[in-house]
Amino acid sequence: MINLIGTYECKADAKGRLMIPAAFKKQLLPMLKDGFVLKRAVFQTCLELYPMSEWNLLMQKMNKLNRFKKKNNDFIRRFTAGVKVIEIDATGRLLIPKDLVNFAGITKELVLSSAVNIIEIWDKDQYEKVIDDVADDFADLAEEVMGFDDEITID
Repeated sequence: MINLIGTYECKADAKGRLMIPAAFKKQLLPMLKDGFVLKRAVFQTCLELYPMSEWNLLMQKMNKLNRFKKKNNDFIRRFTAGVKVIEIDATGRLLIPKDLVNFAGITKELVLSSAVNIIEIWDKDQYEKVIDDVADDFADLAEEVMGFDDEITID
């Protein structure tokens, strides 16, 4: 399993190209030859960069869904809308396709933020707004998600 670490700022040029920060590039080095998948995030207006190995694990789960259930079919269609296979070139640049630039509202200033096994790509202003918005609720959210009761096990 991949465990990416870091949050970095960078810039995109007019064509939507960005230079992957050196610290991320070093972490992604073993995955460069396999490529990546770039997609719209489900809950936020940012992009998600999946190493191909992580994408394939996710698709194995998706393939178990019964496609004869409309809800499953609709979910798969929406989840994979705008998905693109992406390569990072020899100089460490990544090209974000125009439709995904528009979806994420990306301007020139970006934030690349690790989210365990993927990298989120944000417009800097939107990232800062989302981080500020959730700051007040983070303690409650952390307790709800991670604060499960201590379990005592007796052997």
